[in-house]
Amino acid sequence: MTELRSLSYEEMTDLMQTLGEKAFRAGQVYDWIHKKLIQNYDEMNNIPKSLRQKLSEHTQLHSIKEADRYVSEIDGTTKFLFELFDGNIIETVLMKYHHGNSVCISSQVGCRMGCRFCASTLDGLTRQLSVSELLNQIYYIQKTTGERVSNVVVMGTGEPFDNYENIVKFIKMLTDERGLHISQRNITVSTCGLVPKIYELAEEKLAITLAISLHAPNDELRKQLMPIANKYSIEEILKACDAYIEATGRRITFEYSLVSGVNDSKEQARELCSKLKGKLCHVNLIPVNPIEERDYERSNKESVKDFLSVLERKHINATVRREMGADIQAACGQLRKRYNDEQKGGI
Repeated sequence: MTELRSLSYEEMTDLMQTLGEKAFRAGQVYDWIHKKLIQNYDEMNNIPKSLRQKLSEHTQLHSIKEADRYVSEIDGTTKFLFELFDGNIIETVLMKYHHGNSVCISSQVGCRMGCRFCASTLDGLTRQLSVSELLNQIYYIQKTTGERVSNVVVMGTGEPFDNYENIVKFIKMLTDERGLHISQRNITVSTCGLVPKIYELAEEKLAITLAISLHAPNDELRKQLMPIANKYSIEEILKACDAYIEATGRRITFEYSLVSGVNDSKEQARELCSKLKGKLCHVNLIPVNPIEERDYERSNKESVKDFLSVLERKHINATVRREMGADIQAACGQLRKRYNDEQKGGI
């Protein structure tokens, strides 16, 4: 059955025609869902009861349920665990900055990419999130907090490009002036490097920020950290990034998780510089978040400082990501896995 929240404005108009309703009803219903952020049909109080009945018979309006919430005592970062209509659990993070509220959403239930240092992938992929479920993470937080969400990062559990069509539709609906109208420039989508999808995204001519999870300066090391590197080389990824920059004029962000003794040496920093020289890019250095199931340790402050210094001397734009919510396990997948294990009696 059709998910009402997943329908674009054009699809909503088509639905009204199918239901024998006047076209203006599409705008009313769309406004209730994507601006007023209602969670059930009965909240649409200027919609005739007969139309609400038709909608309930022909569509679904799935809501998400808050299963748990953790608030950092350090910086106020809040991690939400949401239960979906089928009982699956996802996690979403609200981070508050002086420039506005940023929400990091999940794109899948689980993940099949298998990155060695990430908790999201430990139990594999369960299923894709629908457009409705992508939007609802933001809608719930904005409605619950009463504060506008101004920035969205698709960097939580899952590989967004493994759910490509829903992600692109989600972006277009989130930035539509008939909805929350968040600026495309305030949306970041992160991928581990599914090369064909980078080319597809370039053709969309969106103004979003594309982030590439690189994490290594060469293919040999990247294969140890990220199984996807066996399919797509760094050279192929960078070529696709060049095409993206040419098509959009947008700067690429390269994410680089620093793992102690693995990818954090000065030599590796210099090798990374040689790969990125002359590109319109920014490197986001991320001291890795340790997880119980892996023996990786985060780089110490001195190593992080030295790595950053090499990049800066080579005129590569780079920063070290500010850690948010360290005391509430705000890194991808950690709380979801712990919650699921507890529900199963695993710990």
